[in-house]
Amino acid sequence: MKTQNLKGMMLITVMFVTFFAHAQNRLIVNADQGNITINKHIYGHFAEHLGRCIYGGIWVGPDSDIPNEDGYRKDVMQALIDLEIPNLRWPGGCFADEYHWTDGIGDPADRPKMVNTHWGGVTEDNSFGTHEFMNFVEKIGTEPYITGNVGSGSVEEMSKWIEYINFDGVSPMADLRRKNGQDKPWGIKYWGVGNESWGCGGNMTPEYYANEYRRYATFARNYEGSKLYKIAGGANDWDLNWTDVLMKNIPLNMMDGLSLHYYTVTGTWENKGKATEFDKQEYLETLRKAARVDELLTKHSTIMDKYDPNKRVGIILDEWGTWFQVEPGTNPGFLYQQNTMRDAQVAAISLNIFNKHAARLHMANLAQTVNVLQAVILTNETDMILTPTYHVFDLYKPHKDATLLSHDLKSEEVSFGKEKMESLHVSTSKSEDGTVNISIANINPDKKIDLDVVLRGIDAKSVTAQFITAPAVNSHNTFENKNVVKKAEFKDFKLNKDNLKIAVPANSVMMVRVK
Repeated sequence: MKTQNLKGMMLITVMFVTFFAHAQNRLIVNADQGNITINKHIYGHFAEHLGRCIYGGIWVGPDSDIPNEDGYRKDVMQALIDLEIPNLRWPGGCFADEYHWTDGIGDPADRPKMVNTHWGGVTEDNSFGTHEFMNFVEKIGTEPYITGNVGSGSVEEMSKWIEYINFDGVSPMADLRRKNGQDKPWGIKYWGVGNESWGCGGNMTPEYYANEYRRYATFARNYEGSKLYKIAGGANDWDLNWTDVLMKNIPLNMMDGLSLHYYTVTGTWENKGKATEFDKQEYLETLRKAARVDELLTKHSTIMDKYDPNKRVGIILDEWGTWFQVEPGTNPGFLYQQNTMRDAQVAAISLNIFNKHAARLHMANLAQTVNVLQAVILTNETDMILTPTYHVFDLYKPHKDATLLSHDLKSEEVSFGKEKMESLHVSTSKSEDGTVNISIANINPDKKIDLDVVLRGIDAKSVTAQFITAPAVNSHNTFENKNVVKKAEFKDFKLNKDNLKIAVPANSVMMVRVK
């Protein structure tokens, strides 16, 4: 009897351990529960007159030996077309508040030069201006987002810029646009009223900026056929008071969006750590800080809910990404850094969280598009490489304008020092054709995770998947070896009715699509 009891207890123990291990990594996807659309503009980008983002990255001029179309690099242009970026923010950033748009129109030979005091003290020749930007976004099929100059500009200057871009009638600005070769207005929608007004945009108090915003926004006119989506300059990451003051002092009918900036910095602003040289502790600390954007968005959303319970005003996270020390031998003011699988994980975690906040988060813009900070593309004088972050954005394309689905995830943890993080980070959505999209990031650098996915509310017939992974968390693409990190087909899964088993590789990001 004792032997039988012992065997029975052992069997129960084995069953319990087996169940616990099985349930430790489990995802339940509710494919029939969702009513919030993930705005495609959450997957936006940002191109500032900073370092080699515009000059040498996007624009080389029509006389360059680098293959170009009307002055735009063909390789970069095609890569952004392939990525299907929904919007592009320009001209800054800090540069926006020292940029005077009239210096960037007309014959390039006659355009005045200026000093880019924010970024390296280099001479800006204004050869890339309003027409060059608007023509570029048209070529790559994306929507423009312009940030106007509040810091060193005037209400009149911003008002006339909008008239120049959007007015189709007879007026001095519309006539000037036609004289410069653009007959029809471009009809821009997204307009930022200043940038980082708490810092490089003027070192203002929130009370002062709220009054300035009301003044500028009053004269940011809507013209027939175009209605501006006006974006107020919001807080620097955890400055909750800034959000509270602006929401309290700016009438809701005067703004459509409120910006927010959040950078993932591993160390301190003085010592940010290196982009490619880091240990496991630094790697996981970076991801822990990236994941804090969830708390950040929650806190700012809660404040906005007090004044705007219907969520009419969107959070515009128009600067986010990693910020490390510049690469050795490069201009410190150019913010050029390499891009590794660690950056890919930051992108994956961030985008998964952004999707979660889609009810309030209307747009986000990765900083920056080419050659600056967490760039999706790096260039030299003759060549181009796609970074691991590029491939994450490529993988996540199905989430754009899809319906956010509810899910429940249980994941084992990965430890670093006294800290712990869940190994798996997930987002789920449903495309218009009924396909369920499951993005999964396994941040554990050493361990494959066997994930048990329960599919509810869908009669699953087929599964496809793509992923990126690499030998190490600091793996990155170079001009000598462009494909260390690349997108590939993934096959290590098994579908059995409503159960999907996925062997998620260590150090990987994937997109699984279920039909």
